[in-house]
Amino acid sequence: MFSFLYRSVLSICLWAIVASLLFICCKPSSLSTSKLPQDIIPIFQHWNLILGDGTNVGVATEYHNQDFFYSAHDEDGDWVVFKTPNAGNTHGTSNNTRTELAQLKKWSPMSQANMKATLKVMNVATTGDPKVAATYSVVVGQIHSADGHENEPLKIFYKKFPGHNKGSVFWNYEINTAGDDNSGRWDYSYPIWGYDFSDVADDDNKYPDEPEDGIALGEEFSYEVDIDNGIMNLTFTSEGHATKTFTKNLIESEYSSPSDMPEQVKNLFVPIGQDGVERENAYADEGCFFKLGCYNQTNGKDPKVNKVWCSGAETHGGDLQKQYADGNYAEVWFKNATIEISDDAYSNAGYFAANDGLSKKVVYPSEVIPFMDKFKMLMGDGTNVDELVDFEDPNFFYSVIDGTRRWVVYKTPNSGVTSKNSSNTRTELHQKEEWIPEVGGKLTGTCKVMQVSVSGDARVAASYSTVVGQIHSGEGHENEPIKIFYKKFPGHKKGSVFWNYEINTAGDDNSGRWDYSYPVWGYDMSVVGDSKDGFPPEPVEGIELGEEFSYEINVYKGVMYVTFTSEKHETKTFTKNLIQSEYVSQEDIPDQVRNLFFPIGQKGTERINAYSGELNYFKQGAYNQTNGKSPESNMVWCAGAETYGGDIQKQYANGCYTEVWFRDATVGSGTPPIE
Repeated sequence: MFSFLYRSVLSICLWAIVASLLFICCKPSSLSTSKLPQDIIPIFQHWNLILGDGTNVGVATEYHNQDFFYSAHDEDGDWVVFKTPNAGNTHGTSNNTRTELAQLKKWSPMSQANMKATLKVMNVATTGDPKVAATYSVVVGQIHSADGHENEPLKIFYKKFPGHNKGSVFWNYEINTAGDDNSGRWDYSYPIWGYDFSDVADDDNKYPDEPEDGIALGEEFSYEVDIDNGIMNLTFTSEGHATKTFTKNLIESEYSSPSDMPEQVKNLFVPIGQDGVERENAYADEGCFFKLGCYNQTNGKDPKVNKVWCSGAETHGGDLQKQYADGNYAEVWFKNATIEISDDAYSNAGYFAANDGLSKKVVYPSEVIPFMDKFKMLMGDGTNVDELVDFEDPNFFYSVIDGTRRWVVYKTPNSGVTSKNSSNTRTELHQKEEWIPEVGGKLTGTCKVMQVSVSGDARVAASYSTVVGQIHSGEGHENEPIKIFYKKFPGHKKGSVFWNYEINTAGDDNSGRWDYSYPVWGYDMSVVGDSKDGFPPEPVEGIELGEEFSYEINVYKGVMYVTFTSEKHETKTFTKNLIQSEYVSQEDIPDQVRNLFFPIGQKGTERINAYSGELNYFKQGAYNQTNGKSPESNMVWCAGAETYGGDIQKQYANGCYTEVWFRDATVGSGTPPIE
């Protein structure tokens, strides 16, 4: 009996020793604590807490949330944890999720205000486009304006590239943009330890060198932000690193003219059209407030949307736990924090009222481009919509914000339900009013093409293209005197913009109709591949997906004047007579047409007076020219693309669709051309 008990006790002791060793060897980096965040940093009565799911939970004095905001303990003491994924619901108009405190009161930059914090960053996202400046970064403290453009005179960043042991700490100043349009705003970045914001990868697989004086994940550092009579003083400290100090005037701008713009900004922001100047008195006369926590700067939005702020990171469809499981989140631990503000500080309720739930609110396309009452629309599933004011459809027609401005999105698959006489789907506006060329009309648009089909036959002229604006005849053959195309071959960065004139075919038989194509930037329509997957060289002067361009179609007294503009591209202008044809005999037909259309039997001539006297109307949006029809039936228009049996969501998931964004457009009467 004693022997049995001895062996049992010995066995228990051995298992206890093994368990202790396992615990020591597998000790987690942090241990939970029963303390509330308020027990560790007793200042939460001064803030509202925004979570990574977009919720404003209000004052967090008796609050914790194990997904976003809780306490932890390690060998260095107690900490408050702020954690947020790459994708969730955002706050205000931001692209990014945050678990972040925002002050309940705002204060004038002319008063006194102070914020101090000691923290360590435990994780930044491990995926994303390294060429995008915001990727792999998190903001751990900021000053935000509650008024005007609601810009940010201070954002304190931590950023670490995958595979590096050390990351960079830097701070950004965002200009308070002059004028009513804030889309030109930009940040200037100051390095503290390591690099500034503008240091990005050359390509997807080549990061900058690891910063020698950088900060590792889990390495503690502190900041102090002190505002006094319009001057911001910053101090950054960390053991083993040089203390860094900065001074910035918040009430007198150093960027009030274009010549003041730093080279860093010219290289980083100007290429995406953010090239504004600042108000002369900067943030004077605006209420400002502190923010503190974990504002994840890595998101899942396509870098085509914005090559500075949209990271293209993994988001697992917004699944929180999957993002947490594979490192696609930001996590920041704070050991202590304090704030002091002037007695003159006043309520910041207006900021929260304006921004709480804003990302979930519907902003209709008609609120972005207010001419929608002048159009009806056909969508990619064949739905006709006659009244577009306060209308949206999440699959085809809706608004988005790219971090700087709002856009109207037109989206349509390779295969859906088409209009009569067309092989192609469209989500496209159709002008209600009709006009004859002799009376005329004008349509303008500023757009960027975000997607064209990735499948098709390179020998087919229409493959990989979409029409973003056109004039359509409402009578006779119902032909099209202008169609504005964007086309990009798979594997190319740059695509082509061109426009086609379709003849108004003489006689009753319209089967001989053809298009003549004019190159704008890149190729015209007739440039095709030499095999199904054999593409021509990439156009040198082409337009990338996500690159903005504008057009104007102005018909005045029977003549069409077309103008194309785009940053860093030559402005192109064209003139075409719509009431007097230049193609009335076979001898008039251009070689381009003979090579492209004659082989498919389309060799007609045009009415002498072209479109004279016929009612016309404008169209604008996304008219997908890539379809699933066999090229053997028509080597110009039948693209042989993948359609997944017409399943729209499968087409969207596999890039077999077109998507066009417009931020500005007008329609009206034709005007005399500018001499």
